[in-house]
Amino acid sequence: MSQSTTETGATSAGGEDLLVPRLVALDADLGATSEDVVRRLSALVGDAGRTAGPGGADGLAEAALAREASSPTGLPDGIAIPHARTASVSQASLAFARLSRPVDFGAPDGPADLVFLIAAPEGAGSAHLKLLSKLARALVKPAFRSSLRDARTAEDVVALVDGVLAPAPTTPSATTAAGAAAGAAAPAGVSGAVAADAAATVDQQKPAATATGARRIVAVTACPTGIAHTYMAADSLVAAGERAGVEVVVETQGSSGSTPLPADVIAGASAVIFAVDVGVKERGRFAGKPLVQSGVKRAINEPDVMVAEALRAVDDPSAQRVPGDGGAGAGAAAVAGGAKPGFGAELRRWLLTGVSYMIPFVAAGGLLLALGFLFGGYQIVSAAPGDPDGTALNTLILAQNSLTNLPDGGLAQYIGAVLSSLGQLAFGLLVPALAGYIAYAMADRPGIAPGFVAGLVAGATGAGFIGGLVGGLLAGAVALAISKISVPQWGRGLMPVVIIPLFATLITGFLMFALLARPLAAVTTGLASFLNGLSGGSAVLLGIILGLMMAFDMGGPLNKTAYAFAAAGLGAATATDTAPLTIMAAVMAAGMVPPLALALATVVRKRLFTAPERENGKAAWLLGAAFITEGAIPFAAADPLRVIPSIMLGSATTGAIVMATGVQLRAPHGGIFVFFAIDGVLAFVLAILAGMVVSAAAVIVAKSLGRSKRDLVAA
Repeated sequence: MSQSTTETGATSAGGEDLLVPRLVALDADLGATSEDVVRRLSALVGDAGRTAGPGGADGLAEAALAREASSPTGLPDGIAIPHARTASVSQASLAFARLSRPVDFGAPDGPADLVFLIAAPEGAGSAHLKLLSKLARALVKPAFRSSLRDARTAEDVVALVDGVLAPAPTTPSATTAAGAAAGAAAPAGVSGAVAADAAATVDQQKPAATATGARRIVAVTACPTGIAHTYMAADSLVAAGERAGVEVVVETQGSSGSTPLPADVIAGASAVIFAVDVGVKERGRFAGKPLVQSGVKRAINEPDVMVAEALRAVDDPSAQRVPGDGGAGAGAAAVAGGAKPGFGAELRRWLLTGVSYMIPFVAAGGLLLALGFLFGGYQIVSAAPGDPDGTALNTLILAQNSLTNLPDGGLAQYIGAVLSSLGQLAFGLLVPALAGYIAYAMADRPGIAPGFVAGLVAGATGAGFIGGLVGGLLAGAVALAISKISVPQWGRGLMPVVIIPLFATLITGFLMFALLARPLAAVTTGLASFLNGLSGGSAVLLGIILGLMMAFDMGGPLNKTAYAFAAAGLGAATATDTAPLTIMAAVMAAGMVPPLALALATVVRKRLFTAPERENGKAAWLLGAAFITEGAIPFAAADPLRVIPSIMLGSATTGAIVMATGVQLRAPHGGIFVFFAIDGVLAFVLAILAGMVVSAAAVIVAKSLGRSKRDLVAA
């Protein structure tokens, strides 16, 4: 029988106590090292009947020590919070030790005497995770730490923790950053000025408007486990902002959920802090903002320094800025008002997540293919007599294990064949990655396996890019549906690693093979035939449309849709079907125009632009030349009504010229650095120059209309 059924413990989730007196060790000597302490506390959890599955208490200890090895969990003021989420835990639990001999857990100010081991099952529900997160946040408060040091009995410790984890009142009240710093525990997802009262662990309140002239900093905190450091860093930053007289609004991307910051809060922010040990979800929402970035522990140890750095970055035109990386929810995909996003917004987020994770495969595969052409010539993948598939050299190099017996073309052709083969293998993962990460966006890690398999089925049956989109959505929906099925406690740990991937893969794969593959393949074939038949005016129209899409949101959903459309077809190009190569050329050229045109405009008419914009213009030369459309974002953010239509006009001009002249591009990225992969370099360059001139002229005219000399910025 588990300990929670025999002792009165701290507030529970789902009827299960997190902490009971048997899991408390007061004034104990648990060893000389952090490993000793973690193993002893893990043994307490095991003795209480709360471990099972692979390894039991030892499995919990190994998982916590692995987390400790990646980033020590010691915190200032004698606190340590080793933690793990593992299948070795059968019931969410806390174990606490007040050490008679403090032990070093890697904190900057010395060893720890208060140690909480946080143990969560692999399939822990959001209710448990929110309670564990709430405890972690309480540990940054001096009063709570002092009470733990003064506790006389294990029951006193349990009562203190129970007070922190007490259920929320039914009517939360909004708090300010100062209130959060004083002791309020914010709900998972958003903290600080957008937090509800300490007890409101579910409801989110929209923040009050920033006072006139005040500065706001938005932040994202996230750690690999997403239980403790994520939330402690958030509260530390909020408290530091209050001390600095600045509103700090934090989005916590943790295991207990993540509520995106409202779009108007982000828009009104002066700078961004990313305190993360993992990737930031939907970072495109913050594109163009001055950025301070570090690991999550720095935000706990040095929150005042990070806030000060963010404030300095606001006034520094050369400060690092958040790139518009086209991640899920880029640009306008942010959810307004903090409300639950609608299906359309969610669908866009899922698709863009898949596209953003697909792009590295496209870039790597495409550039390797282009380098293969550079070294070995285009005949490496061209059909030839006796080699209808054009794979003779690639097949040969896979069979070789040395540089002896080189093919007829010598070393250069051998290197080209190697690079070409690597590129083809990378391209083979394009559709599986697309489908896998769409499913991941919908169902988290359990969706990856069925998503990748759906993508492989799409590739094997000829359903291609469209099949990957449909297969990823199907896999994610199936995995999400299975995850909602209620299972006994003993099976929860198996759900994310065995049950969901197995049955979601089985169901999705069967539906793809039996019902969807053939019609999706027919659609893909029909679309390819339509594009191949475009010529003359039709091709020019396609170039205009692609150019408009590339410039409209500069790395956002439309931009990435056009890019993914072009890149997905690149691998299917052959010696007789070069339409995809022309489409790729139009997309890249059109995407280079916005930053280059704005850089040109800042040189031609300096007085129309502010000093920071002129500095951004210097960087935009290189960004545009490298096909990084996001270099135009700072200009568009400052003056969207004048800038966006102007750059759309120039990009449409460039796209039309490229399609009309039939330029071909065999690399999916690189800008001027992949000119060797362009057939028709002169026309390509002239098309970009034409678009630059058109956009720059349009921007200058738009900014000049209705403005007197007094309104112009002093150069």
